[in-house]
Amino acid sequence: MLIRATILCLALLPCSVLAQRTRALEELASTMVGSYTSAAQAVEDTSYFDIELEMVRVWPKRKDGVWLYVEQAAAKRKEKPYRQRVYHLQQVNDSTFTSDILSIKSGDTLFGAYKDPILLERLHMDSLEMIEGCTITLHHRGKTYVGSTEGRRCSNAWGKATYATSEVTIAPGLMVSWDRGYNDADEQVWGAEKGGYRFVRKP
Repeated sequence: MLIRATILCLALLPCSVLAQRTRALEELASTMVGSYTSAAQAVEDTSYFDIELEMVRVWPKRKDGVWLYVEQAAAKRKEKPYRQRVYHLQQVNDSTFTSDILSIKSGDTLFGAYKDPILLERLHMDSLEMIEGCTITLHHRGKTYVGSTEGRRCSNAWGKATYATSEVTIAPGLMVSWDRGYNDADEQVWGAEKGGYRFVRKP
């Protein structure tokens, strides 16, 4: 009887662990999804711009992690985002997650898709391209997720930069994102200098 009970326990264990991991990944996704603004920070410090960030879920039935469609734009030019990406979230272990960053071919045809489900349906996997070296590794600490890219692996040719770094803090209702570009001499050539942009989730 004891042997049968032990076998049953071992058989159920993988399902239990999988369910816990699924819940943890869904919790991260729900913390990230939403409409955000840096308006308050821009008022407090004019060296920061008024930026709006949109994150919505796509392909919720996929079993290979969580997929998010992302647009980032100046508040006064919301119709023309300067950054458009897809994030692919996966769980590494109980407290570690990764967010792969993917660009979208001909993405301008999808501008505004975060608020238009029909337009969002035009987003297909074959239009995505992985941005190698720019994956963000997130560590779960209480109700907060803290992460960054790794070293100089994220190549970047914008302006005089040769690589970029991203540091992210995610908490309920708040996302802090600090993106910076550096040249070969490790000198910062673009991005905020004082700290990350503080995006507050809109009601």
